[in-house]
Amino acid sequence: MIVKKITISNSEKLSLFSTLSTMINAGIPILEAVDSIIEDSKGNPKKIVESIRDDLIQGKSLSAAFSKFPLVFDKVTINVVKASEEAGTLDVVLKDLKTQLQKDMIFMDNVKSAVTYPVIILVLFLGVLLMILVVVIPKIATVFSSLRVKLPLPTQILIFMSDVILHYPVLFFGSLIIIAGSFVLLFKFKKSIILNFIFSLPLISNLIKEIDIVRFSRGMYLLLNSGITITSALILAQEIVIRKDIGKAILVAEETVLSGKKLSEAFKDKKTIFPGVVIKIIEAGEKTGTLDKSMEEIAEYMDYQVNATLKTVIALLEPLMLVFVGLLVGGMMMSIIGPIYGLISQVGGGR
Repeated sequence: MIVKKITISNSEKLSLFSTLSTMINAGIPILEAVDSIIEDSKGNPKKIVESIRDDLIQGKSLSAAFSKFPLVFDKVTINVVKASEEAGTLDVVLKDLKTQLQKDMIFMDNVKSAVTYPVIILVLFLGVLLMILVVVIPKIATVFSSLRVKLPLPTQILIFMSDVILHYPVLFFGSLIIIAGSFVLLFKFKKSIILNFIFSLPLISNLIKEIDIVRFSRGMYLLLNSGITITSALILAQEIVIRKDIGKAILVAEETVLSGKKLSEAFKDKKTIFPGVVIKIIEAGEKTGTLDKSMEEIAEYMDYQVNATLKTVIALLEPLMLVFVGLLVGGMMMSIIGPIYGLISQVGGGR
């Protein structure tokens, strides 16, 4: 039975791997280790560990127990654990999984911190807009209405929005909920189209590519280090990347390797996706027979590159967001000040 809906946070998963790794390395049998974890767990983590214990009691493997929770343990993790169980290196692999998950968490924290700034700016702008519509516009609208002045279209739109918010709040917020719900449904059923559009944006495209190479190389390191063949590792690793073109390139590379060629040769045909330095490191790993270590080096190198790209994106986003918000706020203020200035000119001209 696959429990598809159960999920846990990365910190909870890290705690699970860390505890299991520590106890198994200390020589504690896995079933005793799982029983110990259950005592200190609650919520979804406890449900997962209890399910794992039940499967272990029935004689099933840890990888089989993990496979029931696809939203918690991806295929790379499950296959790495399965290979380690067969090779008798579960303690080593659990430690590797813990280490890689820690790196992934740090990596994602950096990405989230980069996204936080533009989101805060957008929220602040929406707050300013709402305040203007609720506090400023009604007073200005009263003056314009009493003087019966012909207003420009932007001013009419602001007054209309203000009237809707003040007099029909249920309709306004109901419409917002419907629009938000429509976007959620659109994203759910047309996710690939929306993501492809987002990933094609100039600043985002290169960043996502670098993130994918980090994810791919980390996955390959874990898989190869646990003894999984390179062709099987490529098939599994392509499932954890985000961009479809990179996933297809990895599958093509798997076919190339299957035909007897080297992985570096396969990637040389995809230089627009895989940087030259990545291909060189893979080539060096193939020559020395340490491809798994080369993949780990690539992950470390590309992690640095992603952080550098994030800093560049943030540096570009800050002035762009400020200019964007400044233009919008300036446009709103001109929509208010413009008619007032026109009235003053008319009064001055009349004298």
